[in-house]
Amino acid sequence: MTLPVRISASLLAADFTRLGQQIEQAECAGVDWIHVDVMDGTFVPPISFGLPIIQAARRVTALPLDVHLMIVHPERHIEAMVDAGAAWVTVHYETCPHLHRVVQQIREAGAHPSVAINPATPVCLLDDILPFVDMVLVMTVNPGYGGQRFVDTTLRKIGDLRARIESLGREIEIEVDGGIHAGTAPDVVTSGASVLVAGTAIYGGSGSVVANTAALRESVLGETVR
Repeated sequence: MTLPVRISASLLAADFTRLGQQIEQAECAGVDWIHVDVMDGTFVPPISFGLPIIQAARRVTALPLDVHLMIVHPERHIEAMVDAGAAWVTVHYETCPHLHRVVQQIREAGAHPSVAINPATPVCLLDDILPFVDMVLVMTVNPGYGGQRFVDTTLRKIGDLRARIESLGREIEIEVDGGIHAGTAPDVVTSGASVLVAGTAIYGGSGSVVANTAALRESVLGETVR
């Protein structure tokens, strides 16, 4: 089964002096979701942002908020994230010894559950959780920093994951995050990804948010959609 390709604009690369405007620009540019990276300084080195940013984003856009928890003990924060406006909540396989319980917690809170894996984590470890999630996030860089170079070996993982999902007969999104731009996006989509997280590709460079988003979408669809 083929899922539509979606673009999730990562706020990690946005200008925080005018965050509301940057979110509105991405929405006008035709992005599908807004991606919010929550980092704790423990699972990943940086500390990013939390509930106030999610709440602020919810006030300025109706787009789904795609919240990526790069934190230890994510189960302590699920309900608060959903109450703040998260439509999708992603937790890392690497931080959840009781992953099935956390996935259930996300769904019961009212959000779509998603599980992320780092570049060195094998796809086969997700076999027992795939029947219970709505999305898998394949990190295509090591998590923690924006603007990193795409890890080429993750293409094989995306293809492997898509085959496993197809064997289940379920519609599960494959999201990719890290080094995604017009040069790498076609390969990840061909491999089976359906959601592209883009930060620098949308908010960086000399082009406008609208032009950058159009270029990214055109690279995978062959057409500009606004």
